[in-house]
Amino acid sequence: MPVFEAHIPRGRFSAEEKRALADAFSRSLVDALGVPADDRFVILTEHGPDELFIHPTFMDMERDPTSAMIVTVMIGARRPIEDKRKLVAAITRLVVGAVGVTPDDVFITLVPVPNENFSFRRGELQLAEGGPKW
Repeated sequence: MPVFEAHIPRGRFSAEEKRALADAFSRSLVDALGVPADDRFVILTEHGPDELFIHPTFMDMERDPTSAMIVTVMIGARRPIEDKRKLVAAITRLVVGAVGVTPDDVFITLVPVPNENFSFRRGELQLAEGGPKW
């Protein structure tokens, strides 16, 4: 049920690398949170250098402006901090392995969304009466 939106540098990643990036995001959910493998909702948006501004050294990082990305994850608000830590670690590890960026190039923000605010289809709020088992 988490939704990934990654803002990536335009032209940096091939079609195969974009697929690998989306696969890494989805795999992070399985590895870190035990969600089903088909829980896959990923948006990749490419931005030119005049549209994506990521400070290269903020918080003592060494980001490559040609590779750095911002990853937003809309995630169920009920997740405890331990789940969030596992998820950001898994995202970073899998993205680094998939597309060869450094851990400093992966900026992640988790946005908690109450479960009842997700609609998967048909104009219904499928989780309004309770969350998924995973």
